[in-house]
Order: sequence, then C-alpha cells, then structure tokens
Amino acid sequence: MIRIAIVDDDPLWLEQLQNYIKTYADSCGREFTVQVFPDGEDLLHHYQPNFDLIFLDVEMEFLDGMTTAKLIRETDPNVAILFITNMAQYAIRGYEVDAMDYLLKPVSYTTFAQRMGRALGRLKSREQHFVGVAIRGGTMKLAVEDILYVESQGHSLIYHTRGRDYVSSGTMGEAEKMLQQHDFSRANKGYLINLAHVDGVQDQCALVDGDMLPISRARKGAFLEALTRHIGGGHP
Repeated sequence: MIRIAIVDDDPLWLEQLQNYIKTYADSCGREFTVQVFPDGEDLLHHYQPNFDLIFLDVEMEFLDGMTTAKLIRETDPNVAILFITNMAQYAIRGYEVDAMDYLLKPVSYTTFAQRMGRALGRLKSREQHFVGVAIRGGTMKLAVEDILYVESQGHSLIYHTRGRDYVSSGTMGEAEKMLQQHDFSRANKGYLINLAHVDGVQDQCALVDGDMLPISRARKGAFLEALTRHIGGGHP
C-alpha cells in the first residue's frame, strides 16, 4: 500500500491527478491511498509522517510548495516529494529539500506514468522500516536502522539515533514491543539496544557507537544469545 498526499489549490488539476493515479493503479495492479490538501497549511496542520509520496504544487496562494517542503523536512526526512509546477526554474530548486522529481504543467498521462514509475522504483530501492515516536508537539518518523539504542530515564524514553537524540513519552515495555521484530534486545532495565549497532561486548558492557552500555547479570544470557543469532543471520 503506497500512501500519497496531493497538495494543490487548482481543483481541475487535483481531479486530473487523482484520475491519473487511479488509471495507473488499475494498469499496474498496485494499491494506493490518496489524501488531498488544497494548501500547504492544510497538509502541515497536525502533520503526521505517514505518507510515502507527496505531490506538491510549488505555487499556492497561502503557503507555497517550497516553504511547505522545508517545514515537512523538519520532522519527516524520508518522505518522497514530487513537485508540480508550470515554471521549470522552481523545480530546479527542489534539491534544497531533497525532492525526488517534478512534473511540469500541463502534464500528459504518459509523462505522469513515467514519473510515477520512476518514483516508485526509487521508493523501493530505499525501502526502510519506520516507527512513529511521540515527541513533544507531535510525532517523529524514525528509520529503525538509524536507532542505536533506547534509554529509559525517569518517566521518559530517549531514542539515541545516528543523527540526534529524541525524547519521548512511554514505557520501555512499549518500546520493546514496537521494536521486537527488528533485532533489538534489552541489556538491562534501562537500555534497549539495536543489535546491528553492537560493536562488541567488553567488561559486562555492550559497545554501541562508542558508548559502553552495561549488561545486567539477569539479562546477559538472553542478550548474548540474541546477539549471536543476529550475527549469524537468524531472527528471534
């Protein structure tokens, strides 16, 4: 299931693009869900990082597409953005927000289908697993492979990633359940570790990205077993 958002203030183009998507879905046997927004402000209002692809008009009355894209990137670095414009110079600026491609109006179905096929191919090639983590003011979409470990601190959880740390509400049990299919293992009450990032075990600690995370005596056996299974290519 590919989740698509269309953001455009031209009702005729909105209808045409939805028809294009339906025709494309019927022709290739793919399933898409489509949500329409008449303006960038409408998309950003309580934005949740749940989309795979966003068709984003550059020139809109209230909040233009480039500004919308920059704000999206603050919480969703992974969604594919495909700009829609009738001026090529705007599309060229797409690199500023890591846009995947652009459509130059007016758009024929043949051109749309070519761009759509290219976009879906790129989505597949960079397919990742994501989890939604509640943070203050919203939700952050995190790639599982970027999470180094989760730390329990007081009544909060800290998701340590390769880019930065994110403070979230919730319990360690909830985090463990959410990540149980992705080779994470508890080292002790306070740490849930991504086994893919364990560089070694030394002095009763797991070495993760330069941090020494203590392994409790009670969990040592299960942790080492899970690590051995991960290294060998097996799954819990």
